[in-house]
Amino acid sequence: MSAIEGALSSLSNVILGKNQQLKLSMCCLLADGHLLIEDLPGMGKTTLSHALAQVFGLKYSRIQFTSDLLPADIIGVSIFEKSPDSGEGAFRFHQGPVFAQVVLADEINRATAKSQSALLEAMEERQVTVEGQTRKLPEPFFVIATQNPSSQGGTFPLPESQLDRFLMCLSLGYPDARAERELLEGVSRRHLVDELQAVISPEALAGLRQAVDGVKASSAVLDYLQRILAFSRNDTRFTHGLSPRAGIALLRAAKAWAVIDGRSFLIPEDVQAVLAPVVDHRLKPGAARHILENVAALA
Repeated sequence: MSAIEGALSSLSNVILGKNQQLKLSMCCLLADGHLLIEDLPGMGKTTLSHALAQVFGLKYSRIQFTSDLLPADIIGVSIFEKSPDSGEGAFRFHQGPVFAQVVLADEINRATAKSQSALLEAMEERQVTVEGQTRKLPEPFFVIATQNPSSQGGTFPLPESQLDRFLMCLSLGYPDARAERELLEGVSRRHLVDELQAVISPEALAGLRQAVDGVKASSAVLDYLQRILAFSRNDTRFTHGLSPRAGIALLRAAKAWAVIDGRSFLIPEDVQAVLAPVVDHRLKPGAARHILENVAALA
């Protein structure tokens, strides 16, 4: 069993009946992206994020987004500290919870736009600027944000600029009857997460990300991907098409999927496997299905 298969097996013992979502979550991490999970409360979003951190041996932190959350609560703040001996003092920066390798932004759409934007620089640049000083974030840096459906009260929709920072958007959904019965009869998922052992080290994760960079994409596959981008920009069903950054994100996600499948080359099925989680939140729900129905995989 490969390390990737071992990690997926460990995760599937905690998150039952969601193998496709687990594989996509790992794909997002290998592709060096960020993940948005939109679902009802109590569906296992927080459990999934903590389990991913445990399996990869990464430092984990959780930020509960609320309407009164301030940017300083996320990034950190400088506090004047006085020496008890000399009486002299200086400002000392206290890191916020964003200084972790896996950051769970829980219920991100319950915070105001000002607090949401505090994550923008961190997600894009892998750094934060506080009081004119730039501070690097840990490597790897992976944000998993959860949000409740916009139909629920007390939510502030994420702007398109922030949605575009997320490589993928997933929904876990209800478990099937067999998985739910196992949940009811089994032990607490929280206890299982705490007992998870690291299967892939941060150093091995860096190697897997290098393998993603090395995946070869033929001209035929790149032509297919470009036809997808062109169709999204010309179809009247969409108010706007996929940006060049979205195209790069789609390519990198497909390469990560190929690595998980044990290949060093790209095939159209890799693009198809990741298309929905990569493009639907950038365009509209169901966009990927419409694209696949109208863009042929072969020239």
